[in-house]
Amino acid sequence: MPIELKIPAAGESVSEVEIGSWLKQKGDSVQRDEPVVVLESEKASMELPAPAAGIITEVLKKQGDTAAVGEVIAYLEPGEAKAETPRVPPAKEEPPRVMPAAARELAQRSLSAKDVKPTGPGGRILKEDVLRHSGDGKKSEEREEVVPMTKLRRTIAERLVKAHQEAALLTTFNEVDMSEVMALRKQFGESFQAKHGVKLGFMSFFVKACVEALKEFPEVNAEIRGTNIVYHRHYDIGIAVGTGRGLVVPVLRNAERLSFSEIEKGIGDFGKRAKENKLLPDELQGGTFTISNGGVYGSLLSTPIVNPPQSGVLGMHAIQERPVARDGAVVIRPMMYVALSYDHRIIDGQGAVSFLKRIKDVIEHPARMLIEA
Repeated sequence: MPIELKIPAAGESVSEVEIGSWLKQKGDSVQRDEPVVVLESEKASMELPAPAAGIITEVLKKQGDTAAVGEVIAYLEPGEAKAETPRVPPAKEEPPRVMPAAARELAQRSLSAKDVKPTGPGGRILKEDVLRHSGDGKKSEEREEVVPMTKLRRTIAERLVKAHQEAALLTTFNEVDMSEVMALRKQFGESFQAKHGVKLGFMSFFVKACVEALKEFPEVNAEIRGTNIVYHRHYDIGIAVGTGRGLVVPVLRNAERLSFSEIEKGIGDFGKRAKENKLLPDELQGGTFTISNGGVYGSLLSTPIVNPPQSGVLGMHAIQERPVARDGAVVIRPMMYVALSYDHRIIDGQGAVSFLKRIKDVIEHPARMLIEA
């Protein structure tokens, strides 16, 4: 009897999802728990695994369709999945690399990559190469490619626009001397990794610093709810993570109770599972403050956008050696620009500047984190 492949519950307030890419097609064999399709919700992307081994007998939804929670999107005939025999190319065969747009054109025209002459860098097959081979000269002159936005990307866009429309957003900046933190990482990095199995990164220092600053300036850890201000007495720190499909913000719960190693392990786990589309919807909800590290992409300075209903977000940036004045002399120090974007309806300028100054002080004197703990 065929097994129904249904849309699972995708978290609070999520009633439907969008079908992303099918990883398996009709007639394909699957193993139990093997990913079959990528589902896009307004909160995250996730893979739907096969509930049993067998063969996909029917696919009811195509990419881009919406499906309600509990709706059947495919049928699976249970049984022992056939072992797929991998194709072993001849020793001298070197198939060219095919760019994604070119791969779609090849599939639409039932062509093989070996039939097309590549002209891209490193022998890559471009979309234009496929169109040229097909004799479609008009299409080869196209300069645009229209791709529908995923549900996650549309939701991100809507939330960012909403943040600008409903909040009074401002940003204040400062710069942090990273010398002491870098010295601590150099001194204790190897022993920390040997003991805890994870590297001592910069993020754990900033999470700790944010918790200290949020305790001192509770309005930054608050939100506006109707005509009330809600002050959170817990510190759930969202960590912005890039996934290729968009930015998601999983949350470190009760960050004030976490050690450096627990913070680093949590962030590492978030990053790994975000790339694999395995973050749970509940892990993306309920943060009270967010940290976004544009420095990992090389950003020197930016203005992060507040993640509603939160009232503040800290932006970290690339560390760059710069000349600075110290005790009347010019010295070279590893410096990082930091930015705090905040909702001016609840946080005034003095509080925002003081909050960011507190983070600067904690990072520049990291030993205080241990003394004051």
